[in-house]
Amino acid sequence: MRFGCAWYPEQWDESRWPEDLRLMRDAGMNVVRVAEFAWSRLEPEEGRYDLDWLERAVDLAGRHGLSVVLGTPTAAPPAWMTHRYPDTLLVRDDGRPATHGNRCHFSPTSARYRDFCRQIAEQMAQRLGGNPHVIGWQIDNEYNAVSYDEDTRLKFHDFLKARYETLDALNARWTTAYWSQTYDDWAQIPLPVGSHHPALMLEFRRFLTRVYIDYQRVQIDAIRQHSDRFITHNFMGWFDLFDHYAVAKDLDFASWDSYGERGHVDYVKNGAAHDVVRGFAGKNFWVMETQPGAVNWSAINNAPNRGELKTMAWHAIGHGADAILYWQWRSAPSGQEQYHGTVVGPDGAPRPVYGEIQELGRELARCADHLAATSIVADCAVVHSYEDRWALNFQRHHQDFDPVAHLGSFYRALRSDLSAVDIVPPSSVLSQYRLVVAPHLHILDDATALRFDAYVRAGGHLVLGPRSGMKDHDSALLPSRQPGPLSAALGAHVEEYYALQSSVGLEPAGEARIWAEWLAVDVEGTEIILRYGASNGWLDGQPAVVTRRHGSGRITYVGAWLDDATMKRLAKQWIAESGIPSVAVPEGVELCRRVGPRGDVFICINHTPHPKTVELAVPVRDLLSGQTCRGQVALAGYGVAVLVAV
Repeated sequence: MRFGCAWYPEQWDESRWPEDLRLMRDAGMNVVRVAEFAWSRLEPEEGRYDLDWLERAVDLAGRHGLSVVLGTPTAAPPAWMTHRYPDTLLVRDDGRPATHGNRCHFSPTSARYRDFCRQIAEQMAQRLGGNPHVIGWQIDNEYNAVSYDEDTRLKFHDFLKARYETLDALNARWTTAYWSQTYDDWAQIPLPVGSHHPALMLEFRRFLTRVYIDYQRVQIDAIRQHSDRFITHNFMGWFDLFDHYAVAKDLDFASWDSYGERGHVDYVKNGAAHDVVRGFAGKNFWVMETQPGAVNWSAINNAPNRGELKTMAWHAIGHGADAILYWQWRSAPSGQEQYHGTVVGPDGAPRPVYGEIQELGRELARCADHLAATSIVADCAVVHSYEDRWALNFQRHHQDFDPVAHLGSFYRALRSDLSAVDIVPPSSVLSQYRLVVAPHLHILDDATALRFDAYVRAGGHLVLGPRSGMKDHDSALLPSRQPGPLSAALGAHVEEYYALQSSVGLEPAGEARIWAEWLAVDVEGTEIILRYGASNGWLDGQPAVVTRRHGSGRITYVGAWLDDATMKRLAKQWIAESGIPSVAVPEGVELCRRVGPRGDVFICINHTPHPKTVELAVPVRDLLSGQTCRGQVALAGYGVAVLVAV
């Protein structure tokens, strides 16, 4: 396990560095991330590099027992660059260029900017790529910039030409006869600003994915010439500007920045975010940033309660994190983030949270051997697609149909009875799972449908949610009723869909809200699980949830956004029918499992301030307390137990 923080030695007098590093070491930290915003210090003027201070900082960290992750500083270009070369600045969607003084104000499509990025990454890698204290690299920081400049527009046209080859093909697939949008010159195609043609908006997101793949690869290639250490990037959870699965393919593993809303964490919602990041590269991840106190961007920036920092850390580890790094060690005296929580205060002395972080450091050291080489193994997967999310968000049809919240309604029900759930793209190997849940497989082509059909025939259980099988990859409606090419396997189709103004009762029990689909059964053997009660006259008495045996497996269609209790009841049934072992823990308690060469490690976390008791089927040893537990484990408020079999 790696445990540490973000450290900005360039912001402080060098005489302060030894004391900072001593306090980190005394807190049990073993890694620091540095330099990701230090471009103006690393290259104070064009072509003149100063890496001496960085090498001294890296070596001093090493002498204090801390490894170093080097961040390329390309999220914050220096003022000399943006002033001398305004083409490196992004242009906002209203046509105004960004101004200097923030971060991420660069154009990721700018050839000049990419060349500057290559040069600074190459300089850093030449100097420090083989340094024994450097264990890895972080490319940039939280990709999020979009530019609407002319160069971006021309590159977008090139992207479309490569995908469609001819304007006739594009016009046909986009149905541009609608609203007289037919193009006879590539130059006529705009960058989408605001609400626009859904196919155009979808392709622009695909283009931005390509932009960030290429932008990232420039720096990876520069580093790889001089360094064989890991390369990662710190993503932002559910952020959906681009397809994270595609961008993460060039990384050794994914990282992300995990922060709680209003100082506290909804552990199920946050657990889903951890799981989606674990799915980016299909392996364990790093939490490159998490809060040691309050954030500075919330409406109310309250701090976590005493004990919550520990539960947040163990919660991340339980979902596959191999590193926990706090942002940040000490606040800069000035700048936009002065009020953000830190480990030490502006005077350099430890804040009250230091003791809790120090205790966490000791706990991690106790468990290190058992956690080494462990990973998350799940029997159940939830399907997540950026293209589905984009298409749905472009045309929600109901303002409250948030695709992430909708996915979360399925995830919450499943996770309450399982120690692990994977969140994976539709392209994943499905055969490793007994149960696959696709909350809204909105964009569905024949090839994907064949893969899912084969999964069911081979014995898997596939659960589809509403709005599945509705569109093709051009965001055009399929010439069939939902779920499109999977209708035959289901033995049913969607007769009609309805955005709900108010909730609708379900029979024999439950409630549908936001969205409801009238399911029509096509073949004998398709079983009706739930029907709608009295509603708009159309839905009354119609099937809402159906299921059918197909081959050696089963396919189920949930045609409505269900209330939590009904979803949980159905999830229990799916889990049992799929033969997946379930877990039973009190409300507010989470049980996670990591699997490794020394056996399973169970992490039991009480996310409430109240004592809880967890019943045990077998005797276990708590690595934190050293005690053997038989029959039950007692957890204090915000208590954690790390359990192994005895």
